Amino acid sequence: MTDPTREAAFDLLTAVLERHRSLDDALAGLHAMPPRDRAAGHRLAAAVLRRAPSLDLVLEPLLHRAPPPPVRTLLRMGAAQLLLLDTPAHAGVSTIVALARARKLAAFTGLINAVLRRLAEGGPALLEGIDAPRADTPAWLWASWGANARAIATAHQLEAPLDLTLAPGAVAPEGAVLLPTGSVRLPAGTRVTELPGFAEGGLWVQDAAAALPARLLGARPGERIADLCAAPGGKTAQLAAAGAIVTAVERDPTRAARLAENLARLRLPADIVIADATAWTPGEQFDAILLDAPCTATGTIRRHPDIVHLRRPRDVTAMAEQQQHLLAAAARMLRPGGRLVFATCSLQPQEGPDQVTQARLSALGLGLDPITPAELPGLGEAIPGLGEAIIDGTLRTHPGMWPDRGGLDGFFAARLIRAG
Repeated sequence: MTDPTREAAFDLLTAVLERHRSLDDALAGLHAMPPRDRAAGHRLAAAVLRRAPSLDLVLEPLLHRAPPPPVRTLLRMGAAQLLLLDTPAHAGVSTIVALARARKLAAFTGLINAVLRRLAEGGPALLEGIDAPRADTPAWLWASWGANARAIATAHQLEAPLDLTLAPGAVAPEGAVLLPTGSVRLPAGTRVTELPGFAEGGLWVQDAAAALPARLLGARPGERIADLCAAPGGKTAQLAAAGAIVTAVERDPTRAARLAENLARLRLPADIVIADATAWTPGEQFDAILLDAPCTATGTIRRHPDIVHLRRPRDVTAMAEQQQHLLAAAARMLRPGGRLVFATCSLQPQEGPDQVTQARLSALGLGLDPITPAELPGLGEAIPGLGEAIIDGTLRTHPGMWPDRGGLDGFFAARLIRAG
């Protein structure tokens, strides 16, 4: 009999590596599976995706020829169990052999058994001598991250912790660490749905860096604020919790439904509009706008390791063009003197500082409202000029920051003002 955890991991990996679907989309297809089995399968699949090139370097000397893709996936799963996840040797081998039989790959069970037994004998020491951060990072991404590449890639080797934003008056879960920026952090693998206060709407999942753009917007009670590209709703929730009158715009009906479900659990109000923000025309201009624009999401690789397998350089160009259109649309929706925070969870300069050059902002009637270190306790290095020199007064976080606290996602943000 096969193990449901390995079944789930195999299906997730096949969806990502052979069908080029995102890991989140593939995981949604396993909704009928018990949550614990699904979570365990996701953990195994993520470990394979995070370290696949390093695992291949260990497997290569044991293979006389390249195996078919499903067999390589099984071998990677076995290697991840034995070398990364401390799975006992017998279980690490037998579960994968059983899965091969179940998936009509019985002709390869001898090969799989022999290779995985060799890995079990060698153990994690087989990974020594491999420059894993470099090996597990595509060359085009490494080159684009400049001097921060090794710090970023090193952070990608580890599972990300669970970060939460608390609703006003909510109490942090037991054992949570309060971060300088106001988020609270729990260890990787914590199941958020089992935390006290989750069902009652007292908290929501949001990386510490992802919580910064809404905080930098500085929403005030009664202000009319638009959250463009709003799903899944963490930033919408922050704005609504501050007392703003929020319009959340999301073009994807499925994602808009998820946004509505999240706000309902949190008991926070927002007017949800299903529309493409580049074509949508509101009835009147807004006091402030938050635009967390769609991007390649390379700043979230430690949470979404499928990104390194799915993204290509051409995707950066396409996303940057879309961001230009969204930024122009947001500027049109903003009243004179109004505030706009433009953000992306990308580490690519085309999707960050290149979008807010002086020439481009002037053409849109926008000016930079500099972010100061005082607004980012414990993160002064995220302000260019104190860290990576891109544009003074903008925000740039990356996973290599806060290594002693568990890191954080990569974000770019700029706060802008529309000319009067």
